[in-house]
Formats: sequence, structure tokens, C-alpha cells
Amino acid sequence: LKSTHHPMMLSASLRRTLTAPSPTLLNRFFHASSICWEKLNVEGLAEKVNLKGENVLMRVDLNVPLDKKDDVTVTDDTRLRAIVPTTKFLLDQGANVILCSHFGRPKGEIIETGKNGRLNPVVPHLKDLLGVDVQKVDDCIGPDVESAASSLGEGQVLLLENTRFYKGEEKNDATVSEGLGKLADYYVMDAFGTAHRAHSSTAGVCEHMKFSAAGYLMEKELKYLKGAVDAPNRPLAAIVGGAKVSTKIPVIESLLDKCDTILLGGGMIFTFYKALGYDIGKSLVEDDFVELASKLMIQAKEKGVNLVLPTDVVLADKFDNDATTAIAKATEISGDWMGLDIGPESIETFKAEIEKCNTLVFNGPMGVFEMSNFATGTITVAQLLAEATEKRGAVTIVGGGDSVAAVNQAGLGDKVSHISTGGGASLELLEGKELPGVSALTEV
Repeated sequence: LKSTHHPMMLSASLRRTLTAPSPTLLNRFFHASSICWEKLNVEGLAEKVNLKGENVLMRVDLNVPLDKKDDVTVTDDTRLRAIVPTTKFLLDQGANVILCSHFGRPKGEIIETGKNGRLNPVVPHLKDLLGVDVQKVDDCIGPDVESAASSLGEGQVLLLENTRFYKGEEKNDATVSEGLGKLADYYVMDAFGTAHRAHSSTAGVCEHMKFSAAGYLMEKELKYLKGAVDAPNRPLAAIVGGAKVSTKIPVIESLLDKCDTILLGGGMIFTFYKALGYDIGKSLVEDDFVELASKLMIQAKEKGVNLVLPTDVVLADKFDNDATTAIAKATEISGDWMGLDIGPESIETFKAEIEKCNTLVFNGPMGVFEMSNFATGTITVAQLLAEATEKRGAVTIVGGGDSVAAVNQAGLGDKVSHISTGGGASLELLEGKELPGVSALTEV
């Protein structure tokens, strides 16, 4: 066991500033899954219906973080910016856009301020981003809201109150669905992050609409996540990390039927190590899933999938960024040491595997990336994906909250092909599950 400070195993080519993707990449055709063609999209809606002066209810995801100091200041407007293309398209068609979103988890209570409160903090940002005035009402259903909706003039925007102020919203309650349905004849779903939930505003409301369509964001998510996995430009690799194997089992099982290579990282690897009979010291392990980890490795071999575990890890003597660190082979962990990142040898192995692949899906960090001394594995993978996109035109998809946060933290969000806006929805789509928010849309 060699004690050392955690090394930055970054090549000169990785350290350099990456340029924007080439025009060739931007013009590249990405395979879309069949579901993308089966469901009506927003442009198809505009072809079917003259939207001038028509109310369109648009389900969006305005669930942005607020500054904890004042509970008002929006600290990351990524989700607000994501709704702009679809909203502007509808406004350009002369439609009146009624924006509908949840905000936090108020659990059926009316909360005035804060992360689970009213949507007031997003209004100034929406006005700036859309370049139009945004009216807001203090409810999402009922006579007052219906009056405001019916009074809209051509090309106006109305923001409804937090849908989760109603307990029935998360139960797909018919009353809430019907109330929302009274506000418009047409519906656009552009909140991919909630598409895996069968809620009133994501599924039930569609029963009360003449047509329900996917917005640009929703369509892009489906094309990349479903299309790139179901009809990839091979070889296809998945880089799967995260703390617990239990949360990723369905994803790994599904990917075993689709991938050529699966690279595993994060805390979950120690459950696999234990299944191989290795000592894992004080590293995170899920004893109930050791047998299943063993079965997954057998399945991978039977299916001819290259399942790659890290061969070395960065160890720490405590769960702290200032801990004493060491690098050890996966077979040499012992005592009170705990693994908190993949090691330099593993990074080189992952680099070689990534360079072979034309489609890459990254879900979950390689280590405790929130601590700078254990972020190298995750950051390097993000940089390798950015290089694969820039240099080779590889399709690179980042899904899952932590891996998205890590890629953005590295300043590489605009260097990969696609960053998914949905954590749970991304996972369920990769697992092959049907998303209620997609199923409810109009078929074409």
C-alpha cells in the first residue's frame, strides 16, 4: 500500500481548454426511438391546429434551487432556460401560453415562501428569458384561474401556482386534472424530469385536451436517451456510478441487453468486490446485494458484455476531504481504509474503453466528487466524454442528478451531446420503463 496525496491523473490534452463541438457534430443525425415518431410533437400540433389566440397549457419544470439565505434568489436557472425554445415557438404561433409546474414538495399545503412555496421567485427570470410580461395567479385551478385564462390576449403568458399545493396532484386526482383541463384545449408536455410520474398535471390532464404534444425539451430527451440506447452507433458503453448498487440494479440489468461495455465506479463497486471475495476494509457495501452483484457479473459474461470494474482505488482513513489518502489495488484494501474514488490505473483503463466507443451514457459519479480530493475519477470521465464528442463526434449523454452536477461543476455541460434534465425519469427510460407523461400524449 503506497501512501500519497491524491494525484491529478490528467494528460496535457485533457487539461487544455476544450473548444465548442464542430459543425459536423451539430449537424449530425441522431437515431430516434420509435416512440419519438409515435407521439405528436409541438411542431406537429402547430400543423394540425391554427394556434393563433388559442390557450395552450404547457407543463414545465420550474423546480429551481433558491439561495438558502433569502429563499428568493434563484441560484441556477438551467431549468428556466430549458423551457424557452418551446414557449417561444408557441408564442410565435400566436398562442396564449399557460405555464404549469410544481415547486418542491409542499405535500398539499400552501406554503408562502421558500423551496416548497409559491412560484413567485421565478417570475422575473421568466420575463427576462421570454422577453414578454408574465402574469401570475395564486392558484392553479378554480374559477379565478379560469377567468384569468379566458381573459388572455394573443401571445400572452400566464403562470399558474405550484400544482403540489393540491394533494390530489401527485395522486393523478380527477378533480385536479379536470380543473387544469378547463384552462385550455391543447397541452404541451415539456417537463421531462416529471414524466415518470403519473400526476394530474403530467398525465391525467391529457384526457381533457383535444391534442397533447411533446415540447422540444421532451422530444430531445426521448431522442437521445431512448434513441441512442435502442439504436446506437456502436460500440455503446455505459459508465455507471453512484453510492449504492441497489438503486442501479434495474439500469445495469437493462444495459446488459444493450451495451457492448459497462464501466462501473462509485461506492457500488465494493459490493462487487465483496462478491469477488476481496477485503474492502471500511468501504461502503450493501451486504444484501452481494449475491446479486455476483449474478450480474455472470450475466455479463454470458451475454458477452465487457463489464469493467476498477483495478485500483483511492483510499482514505476517514470520510473527509482532509483525510490521509492512499492508492491500492482492488485486491489490497484492508483495515480501516475506505475507498472514495477510482484510482489512476483504472482511469487509464476507462480512457482506453471510452476511446473505443461511439455512443456513451454516463450515469452516476465515480467517487465522492463533492470532495475535491476524490473528484478526479468523475471529472476525468467527464473530460473524456467531452473529448470524445469534440474529436470523434461520439454521442455522449449524461443522465442522473449527481453526474450532471459533476459535469457542470467541471464546466463541461456544453461540451457533451446531451445533459438530461431528469434524474429519475432518465433512469426509468434507460431501464426500458414506460413513462406516464409520454404515454398520455397524442399518438400520430
